[in-house]
Amino acid sequence: MEIKKIIEEIVANKQEAGGIKQVYYVACGGSYGAFYPAKTFLEKEAREVKVGLYTSNEFVHNTPRAFGENSVLVVASHKGNTPETVKAAELGKTAGVPVIALTWVEDSPITEQADYVVKYTFGDGKDIAREKTMKALMTAVEVLNQTEGYEHYEKFLDGVGKIDRIVKNACKHVEKRALAFAKNHKDDSVIYTMASGAGYGAAYMQSICIFMEMQWINSSSIHSGEYFHGPFEITDAEIPFVIQVSEGSTRALDERALKFLNRYTQRVEVLDAKDLGLSTIDSSVVDYFNHSLFNNVYPVYNQALAVERAHPLTTRRYMWKVEY
Repeated sequence: MEIKKIIEEIVANKQEAGGIKQVYYVACGGSYGAFYPAKTFLEKEAREVKVGLYTSNEFVHNTPRAFGENSVLVVASHKGNTPETVKAAELGKTAGVPVIALTWVEDSPITEQADYVVKYTFGDGKDIAREKTMKALMTAVEVLNQTEGYEHYEKFLDGVGKIDRIVKNACKHVEKRALAFAKNHKDDSVIYTMASGAGYGAAYMQSICIFMEMQWINSSSIHSGEYFHGPFEITDAEIPFVIQVSEGSTRALDERALKFLNRYTQRVEVLDAKDLGLSTIDSSVVDYFNHSLFNNVYPVYNQALAVERAHPLTTRRYMWKVEY
């Protein structure tokens, strides 16, 4: 069932109970990061509907009191078998809350705890408009449009129709830069990422899932708005940063941070959404497409870095190998 129809059904079912008042996005790791645009969208655009973003195990052990008959639970697990996320979905099902599960593997444990299953695209050549982040974002857009109304709905759909081409052109654009980045950073023991707005989730994912998990490089994602409130003290000429300069309402935060970085360090990799073509999407909705752009440009860098460091992205020390 397509997402629009799923939300229509949930809205209809909750009409007598007072409608949808909260949407909770719950996942771990990369799936948690992929939910960031949906969370940011509802925070900014909704007047009445409240949104929460939780890592799965915290949601299970620290469940919000508001979670109940006026809630919707959206969970995501790539292979559908993340134990903490399956448990979160089970919690929703037990509470009688409609559960929407996003997964790449339809026949998986999480689908047994879901009322609705949404499969997304993944891998080389995937359709960016149908990947996990965009599917999650569409749940937020449909909830808002079908409850309060969303004045930029058509412009948003127009952006969805453009994002695949934009991303694939951007990936070609950064190929040479990625090779240079890999050579310049192959021996680094730490790399920081920086971003703001709806695109922050991409910086978070790059930090925890790639630099730390897949390359064993110390890292932290720094919010551009928080950079000047502590983190900038670690800046020096040799500390490497990757900064996302978003298109949209929070661009000023990124530009301010970049201005400082350019003054005090010599090792900054700049991913500018404007230079990468995102500005062809209408300004009223462009904020919410930054994540899909940056998150899909990073793999060009990551493949090059893995080759240069002779450290495949599949290498693990603990994950799936020991009990945890």
